[in-house]
Amino acid sequence: MRSRPACMQAASSLHAFATQRSSSTASTSAPERGGSNNKQREAFLATYPQLRNELLNDPLLGVQPEYARRWFAEMMDYNVPGGKLNRGLAVIESLAAVQPPGLRLSEADAHAARVVGFCIEWLQAFFLVADDIMDGSEMRRGRPAWHRLPGVGLSACNDYILLSSSVYRLLKKHLSGHPAYVQILELFHDVTHQTAYGQLLDLKTATPGGRVDLERYTLENYATIVRYKTAYYSFYMPVAAGMLLGGVRGRGAYDTAEKILLEMGEYFQVQDDFLDAFGDPATTGKVGTDIQDGKCSWLVCTALAGATGAQRAAIEANYGRADAACVATVKRVFEESGVEAKFKEYEAESYRRLSAAIKAQTALPQQVFMSLLRKIYRRTK
Repeated sequence: MRSRPACMQAASSLHAFATQRSSSTASTSAPERGGSNNKQREAFLATYPQLRNELLNDPLLGVQPEYARRWFAEMMDYNVPGGKLNRGLAVIESLAAVQPPGLRLSEADAHAARVVGFCIEWLQAFFLVADDIMDGSEMRRGRPAWHRLPGVGLSACNDYILLSSSVYRLLKKHLSGHPAYVQILELFHDVTHQTAYGQLLDLKTATPGGRVDLERYTLENYATIVRYKTAYYSFYMPVAAGMLLGGVRGRGAYDTAEKILLEMGEYFQVQDDFLDAFGDPATTGKVGTDIQDGKCSWLVCTALAGATGAQRAAIEANYGRADAACVATVKRVFEESGVEAKFKEYEAESYRRLSAAIKAQTALPQQVFMSLLRKIYRRTK
């Protein structure tokens, strides 16, 4: 992320703005410093209907036919609020964590964080609808992917554009008077571009249905893909947004956050890759297709790094093919190469290394990072 110098320029006014609002509109119902509880989640979820209705009644669009309003509403309801909401909640948690000791968030500041958090959920919905179309996915969050529903199909392409553009309508309405408005916009634009580039790397490294180029499947290439496709928008973005809303200044704090959160994002994606092949679809909510799609996953890169000649030949002959026998052969190679044990070692080492890095840094409160790390450690979905 290279927009951080611009983020820093407004830091002084951001801090003053946040302090002024916190002292003048303090609320006992607002989230406590570093806190994340059921009430906070409920307050976050309660924001969704308000934002949804604002989009349905956007003056920019005037009076719309009822069938179009109904489609827009159903499309948002199906795709936006149904996930774990970790990204959106992380904005609130990060803002709360960077408050000066003894200072509680005002309701106005908490609401601004909820709006930005849900804008990240809207952005996530855009990415997932588009990704499911490109990957030909059948399932998402335990039910059919949006484009698989009767009557949807490729009209979902316009739907994901609407999901993306909705982000900026909401930010304009709720944050245009906030000192961090421009920096928040830059963050959304930059991370969207980074994620799109990560998707490009992901798509062009994979070779589904054709000859597999095993030279592309390296852990170095893998790290680059997940950094841009996953880590920036899933981990760095929510925390950076909370920091901006809280008036955090100093490039060092953003550098520290970026370094730790990109590594956390890679760990998260490695978990995702393992669950794609070996997770229970009833728990994960989706049927894994990384093998069929020829994805540059951690599993295939790790297996190839120590593969015998026969194992390498088996991967080359069967990877990227939508055939049950081919998928079973690849999974057998994964099992023979000890991928499951290597994943467990990787997970334990990642948690140890991230915990140590979080404790060693002094730029930000540890809670900024630990709340996220605890949520994903040893996850099963």
